Amino acid sequence: MELISLKDVVFGYQHTPILKDVSFTIDSGEFVGVTGPNGASKSTMLRLMLGLLKPWRGTILINKTNHEGKKLKIGYVPQQIASFNTGFPSTVLELVRSGQYEKGNWFKRLTVKHHQKVEDALKMVDMWEFKHHKIGDLSGGQKQKVCIARVLASDPDVLVLDEPTTGMDVESRQAFYQFMDHQVKRHGRTVVMVTHEQDEVEKYLTKIIRLERGEKGGWKCLTWNSCSAHFGQEV
Repeated sequence: MELISLKDVVFGYQHTPILKDVSFTIDSGEFVGVTGPNGASKSTMLRLMLGLLKPWRGTILINKTNHEGKKLKIGYVPQQIASFNTGFPSTVLELVRSGQYEKGNWFKRLTVKHHQKVEDALKMVDMWEFKHHKIGDLSGGQKQKVCIARVLASDPDVLVLDEPTTGMDVESRQAFYQFMDHQVKRHGRTVVMVTHEQDEVEKYLTKIIRLERGEKGGWKCLTWNSCSAHFGQEV
């Protein structure tokens, strides 16, 4: 089932296009890796895909429902969201719980079900034992896990992660890729992840979207639906 599609999207700042004729689709149950050099506007492309930016030209469609016919939920963890300083007052538990409140209803009492979702999400990312720690006291990788747990607690159909393994060592990155693979295969989620560690994660991916410099400037999009394909061959 097709969840998201971009067709001939062009976007830039001022009068200079930085993304040209970007086209791809994302289907339910895919683990999609977004790659490309530094400065390739990968984060900008994600924000366009999510409707946070408006394209100059082209069309962007997001399905309103998931494969069960229910309202589609998208969880987004932006780049460097975990850069809390040591003075950040919230605990891990408080931060993840904050994602359970509906917009405009901050004083609603959380139910047993809400608390269980928070506990399950923190256990999923191996951070339950840190629940009473201050966010600012955690390592970069631990902060990133807590931010992902906050999103997971909302039961998203689609997880959009912008360089989520920043600050993690090799062992932690491998565990994270396996965890995301588990989310796709066992929980039926769709994962879209920007990464620079293409070689490490490639075996888990079902689709690769790569941004490369176009002949006349701007970044163009190449898509591989088979991760056994060799880079440099447009499909």
